[in-house]
Amino acid sequence: MDLKKHYNNLYNNAIDKITNNNYTIDYQIDSTSDNRLGITVLIRPSLEIKNTIQGFIDELKKNNPSQYFYPNSDIHITVLSLVSCHEGFDLNTISIQEYIKIIRKSIEDIHDFEIHFQGITASSSAVMIQGFTNNDSLNKLRNKLRINFKNSSLQQSIDTRYTIQTAHSTVMRFREKIINKQALLETLKKYRSFDFGKFKVKNIELVYNDWYQRERFTQQLHSFGL
Repeated sequence: MDLKKHYNNLYNNAIDKITNNNYTIDYQIDSTSDNRLGITVLIRPSLEIKNTIQGFIDELKKNNPSQYFYPNSDIHITVLSLVSCHEGFDLNTISIQEYIKIIRKSIEDIHDFEIHFQGITASSSAVMIQGFTNNDSLNKLRNKLRINFKNSSLQQSIDTRYTIQTAHSTVMRFREKIINKQALLETLKKYRSFDFGKFKVKNIELVYNDWYQRERFTQQLHSFGL
C-alpha cells in the first residue's frame, strides 16, 4: 500500500465532509451504558512524541474545546484488533495464556523498528497522526498474527471490520457539532506535514480495552519485548 497516497485520500475526503457538514458525530463517547469491550495488540509511542502531540491537541482545543481529545495515557497505534470491541465480551471466557503464546510465536523473528509520526490526516469522525515505518516489520508482524490466530481455535474477529494497514494514531474525535469549523480547518492545514518525531518500537502490548482505549477501562494483559 502507498501509505502517503492513502493518508492523502483520507485527508481530502475528510476536509470535504467537514467543510460540507457531512462529518460524523460519535454519540457513544459519553454514554454510561457503553460496554463494548475487546482485546487488542498495540504500540505506545514514546513520552516525548506524545508530549509533542499534546501541543497539536492544545491548538485544536482553543477553538473547539468540547470535542473529545486523547490524553497521553490513551494515545496508541493498533497493531491488530484480535477481538473487536462488542457488547458482552467477557475476559473470563477466554484463556489469556493461549493468546500470549500465539503472540510470542508471532514475534519470534520481529525486531525493533521505527515509526515516524509525520503530518496529520482525518476521517469523517476523527483526526489522526500519520505514522510511517522504516521497514516492513509491522506488516510482517500483522500477517504472522493473522495467520497464527486464524489457524487456532481461539476466539478472534481479525479483519472483520476492516483490514488495518496503517500506523496512525487517533487523537481527536467529534463528540458534538463543530463550533468553529474554520479554525479547525486552519489548524489541520497548519499541521498537515508537521514532524512529530520518530521512536523505536521496542515492545508491544496485549490489552483488554474499550472502544476508545481509555485508560480507566483498559487492562494490560501482557507486554512483549521485541
